[in-house]
Amino acid sequence: MSNSKDSVSRTVIVALVLCVVCSVIVSAAAVMLRGKQQENAVNEKKMNILAAAGIEVVNGDLETAFATITPKLVDMRTGEFSTDEDVMSYNMRKAAKDPSKARALTREQDIASIRKQSLYSTVYLVEGEQGIERIILPIHGYGLWSTLYGFIALESDLNTVAGLGFYEHAETPGLGGEIDNPKWKALWPGKKVYADDSYTPAIGLIKGKAAASDLYKVDGLAGATLTSNGVTNLVKFWLGENGFAPFLSKLKAGEA
Repeated sequence: MSNSKDSVSRTVIVALVLCVVCSVIVSAAAVMLRGKQQENAVNEKKMNILAAAGIEVVNGDLETAFATITPKLVDMRTGEFSTDEDVMSYNMRKAAKDPSKARALTREQDIASIRKQSLYSTVYLVEGEQGIERIILPIHGYGLWSTLYGFIALESDLNTVAGLGFYEHAETPGLGGEIDNPKWKALWPGKKVYADDSYTPAIGLIKGKAAASDLYKVDGLAGATLTSNGVTNLVKFWLGENGFAPFLSKLKAGEA
């Protein structure tokens, strides 16, 4: 009987020791990999900004490609550039969770279902000898299962779409997840955001196929009505009066 108890005790002790050792190894690995994971996340974000802007990464040289882009901070309350925060370290997501750094949206305003909006947003400029060639704007909003985070790029007229892409979401693969499909993303360049000078977005997804001549409509996602509606709503929000429309208006007038 004693040997049996000793055997059980030893088994339990060995199991506990193995659990502790495994926990230590997993924790150490997580700590060691955290820096690499954060670096990968930053690089992926840069890749998506470049993709939306239509800038090619040559020979895998991400930093050289991204050096052609200038990040700037925009005060969403005034629609003007700001230096109140450090543009390189400013985090819109964290700011949106801080009541002192965000503003609550009313139900009527919050068509993108984000609830709160950071007071500042980071935009990315591609500049040339003639001035701004393209501008990349961060966008996000709720789809069917998740918040979609991405970028939309506009040409120098601040009205023609140069590209659109999402870098984070949890929509259904094969349905709402088709927002990652290159063929669908290729439908966006050349579309117009505003139909007149009111800066009220006319762009959006429709059910089925959009006519080739329709400059304001994009094909909806088959079998993913709620995700399609979410994309329309978030684009309209961020390019509307509570988003970047005041900034784009001032930028075009040379007042930003």
